[in-house]
Amino acid sequence: MRNSYQLPVLSVRHISWRSYYQLCKPRVVAVMLLTALVGMCLALPAALPVDTVIFALIGIGLAAGSAAAINHLLDEKIDRLMSRTRYRPLPQGQLKPSQVLSFALLIGTLGIAILFALVNAITAWLTLASLIGYALIYTAVLKRATPQNITIGGLAGAAPPLLGWTAMTGQVDGHSLLLVLIIFAWTPPHFWALALHRKDEYARAEVPMLPVTHGEAFTRLQILLYTVLMIITTVLPYATGMSGLLYITGVMILNGRFLQHVLRLYRGQDQQAAIRTFWFSIRYIMWLFVVLLADHYLPL
Repeated sequence: MRNSYQLPVLSVRHISWRSYYQLCKPRVVAVMLLTALVGMCLALPAALPVDTVIFALIGIGLAAGSAAAINHLLDEKIDRLMSRTRYRPLPQGQLKPSQVLSFALLIGTLGIAILFALVNAITAWLTLASLIGYALIYTAVLKRATPQNITIGGLAGAAPPLLGWTAMTGQVDGHSLLLVLIIFAWTPPHFWALALHRKDEYARAEVPMLPVTHGEAFTRLQILLYTVLMIITTVLPYATGMSGLLYITGVMILNGRFLQHVLRLYRGQDQQAAIRTFWFSIRYIMWLFVVLLADHYLPL
């Protein structure tokens, strides 16, 4: 019997720029660049050097796109088995693995070179470490080795605000690490909500996501606990004097809404609660950084 998840293989001769664009996970990269930009703005009290901002965002964006493309390459077999990813360029036969690898190396090298030449060395080295952490350590090793893969690997995805900060100052600051901590704590409830919704597909692909290895009830509990941890971390910018009343007011409203979603998910009575939590979590992190930025320029 033919596998219902088998996909038609398209001719690789019909290659469009959209196939390469999709490799970069543009929506994910856009959120990363937003957090990097906020990190830049928070790093300096005065106006930002426009040229450095542009070169830093281009370099970070290219490196993030490279990591995403390598993720596509290493996850090709998994992507073929999952409805969320089976229409990506590689499973659809729009690109060859060699083309994906060449593209990833090209834009990754270009991005790091721009950061070294036109921004500063510390930002370039940290960006390279993040690329390696996500593309190789997380995707190639942790994702297939442990149900805590996203907890450990989430550090690479949490780096953009730190990269933005160092691009402006050339040094790591405690406040920049707070921004990293917020994203680091946000990542498990964000991704485990999706893993719950796609549990059967991850099981079929033999990826040891937490709901597959420890069950749905345990995963829902972990999402709730990490959400509480996330809420605590989001208070720290206000507690340390990094932000003011506008931020703490806005973030507590966001936290209340996030907790509402998570509690509905924790009760286990709404089958759509997991995917709703996942989608809200994306809006949550974007709005949190927007509120941080507004507070920086409109202090109360």
